[in-house]
Amino acid sequence: MRNRFAGLALTALLLSLSVSAVAAPFGFDEVIAKARQRAAQPYQAPPEIPEFMRKLSYDEFRSIRFDPEKSLWRDSGAKFQVMLMAPGLFFRSPVKINIVNSGGVQPLAFRKDMFQIDNPEVARKLPADLGYAGFKLTFPINTRGVNDQFLVFAGASYFRGVGKGDVFGLSSRGAALDTGLMSGEEFPDFVEYWLERPSKSANAMRFYALLDSKRMSGAYQFSVYPGQPTQIDVKAVLFTRKPIELVGIAPLTSMFFYGENTARPPGEWRPEVHDSDGLLIHNGSGEWLWNPLLNPHALNMQAFTVDSVRGFGLMQRDQAFSSYHDTEALYHRRPSAWVMPQGDWGKGRIVLVEIPTRDETNDNMVAFWAPPGAVEAGRQLGFDYRIAFGDRATAGETLARTVDTFVGRGDLLGGGNSPGAYRIVIDFAGPPLDALRANAPVGADVSAQEGGTVLEHFVTYIEEAKRWRLSILARPAEDKPLALRAFLRADGAALTETWTYTLPPKNSIAGEAR
Repeated sequence: MRNRFAGLALTALLLSLSVSAVAAPFGFDEVIAKARQRAAQPYQAPPEIPEFMRKLSYDEFRSIRFDPEKSLWRDSGAKFQVMLMAPGLFFRSPVKINIVNSGGVQPLAFRKDMFQIDNPEVARKLPADLGYAGFKLTFPINTRGVNDQFLVFAGASYFRGVGKGDVFGLSSRGAALDTGLMSGEEFPDFVEYWLERPSKSANAMRFYALLDSKRMSGAYQFSVYPGQPTQIDVKAVLFTRKPIELVGIAPLTSMFFYGENTARPPGEWRPEVHDSDGLLIHNGSGEWLWNPLLNPHALNMQAFTVDSVRGFGLMQRDQAFSSYHDTEALYHRRPSAWVMPQGDWGKGRIVLVEIPTRDETNDNMVAFWAPPGAVEAGRQLGFDYRIAFGDRATAGETLARTVDTFVGRGDLLGGGNSPGAYRIVIDFAGPPLDALRANAPVGADVSAQEGGTVLEHFVTYIEEAKRWRLSILARPAEDKPLALRAFLRADGAALTETWTYTLPPKNSIAGEAR
């Protein structure tokens, strides 16, 4: 009898242990452990999808559409739902997706019946175990009861977000390695996700991602709050396998084809074409820096030294339809992205990489925070930050902002009579400028770097536009870029952010004259 009860007790104990093992909580610590384990092992590239899937045409790939009626958690009426993405074309490797709920962790198996495939030949060849390329989160962000896509994770470590009323534009990434360097860029991949199922009425959601590449692995936790702006709290723990010369943290990727500060390409009818028009930095000293973007003739890299940076982002400040007149791309509704470090990141650099592009199909702008130097192998790095996707007010800047930057030659009528010089016109608006009288004694601090010379500058109030204008005539040193800094002031106090600009020797303004 004693042995019988002992056997029952042992069975009960084993069942209890089994249930506990299945329902054991899964969280960020488990993802960190997986990333640490990967970093200690040789890198293994993720498997690729079948060749015919990689060679699909754009239209053939678009014929594979997820059925919104099959969205995860739709049957329960949950606010958060998940749409899945099929691999193909640009998305060459499947990723693992897991669901975390009260029952533990369940892998999400691929199902062909979740997709509507218009092309019968593609439908016939599509493997039953293809896997997913990524996912889209939906939420009633614009209209109650109507789920809209607001966050997409797909391709390498890219993800895109929008706030209420926005349309998709720029992207963020998990990490950027050696971006812009001659050695070539390495693109880490998010290779596995764990989605925590939120409650039916939840207004926030959390999930995890495992990152991997030849020289780095990493664990990420994302806590998502949709709205205007949509905010994502990110925790990242990174492990280096090999030395990395330039590690980019919280990288942002966008497109700038042309704008008010560049020449319009021949044949283009739209006034401007860009997802973002400038880089904004809030450094540790409290200064705000604004650097308008440009589409260079050759790769251009800038580094802004920062200590305990408070925030940085690629912004779409110009939200006037009249600046684009594009009813399809809707550039006036593209979001800005603002990164706010949580905790002190210490000394580092905000790096801006501007890559030449001949059209609007290429994301040619990259911005990120980087440590002062190279990162050795075997290092563990940790960064917490919040990224917000939303309108131009997302950064919360309190000083007057740059509204427009116009650049022209300084030896033409209306620009000046100084060969080799440029006329730069910067318009500022917003508090505290808006409260000043039109005849207020507003001055400017203007300086040139790289051996350049400021020939003249003056400030005027533009009654028609209700803004203040700084006009600069400056000449760069021979074969050097024109690098300028400027801000408006009164009574010794700064009224505006610091406008910064670097115009390469070869540029669209100079044309044949340089």
